[in-house]
Amino acid sequence: MVNKDVAAVVADIFTRLFDEKFPIRKMRPVEEYDGDTNASLRDDNTSAYNCRRLDQINAPVTESPHANGRAIDINPRENPWLDLRCDCWLPTARTKARTPGPGVIYKGGLVWDLFTEAKWIWQNIDVPDYMHFDTGYPSAPYRG
Repeated sequence: MVNKDVAAVVADIFTRLFDEKFPIRKMRPVEEYDGDTNASLRDDNTSAYNCRRLDQINAPVTESPHANGRAIDINPRENPWLDLRCDCWLPTARTKARTPGPGVIYKGGLVWDLFTEAKWIWQNIDVPDYMHFDTGYPSAPYRG
């Protein structure tokens, strides 16, 4: 689920990823994980809209790209992020190297190319977050 102002561009990007056979294991609403971002990440779930509880990263909801449907996390297991609260890679450190392979996002790769051409930002924070694309922080209407 994404904000209506990004729906067309997201549909175009994911259609292209599908056509190019870019593997995505799973896409489920975070509600299927009781709103628990970390449970969704551990399950290698590609997701977008997530209202974010106050104890989770990227709150408050008024500014969060995920809470406004303008951010997407793709293949978390292949593209982890470094959580500074625990100084750990989530959902796993095993794939923190940016070695091209199935489902991996890297600068100059297919996923990176498609999102950046649409004026989305990769890793819009000061720590590695290889799964994450958004339209800017704080979240505002998309002007692609």
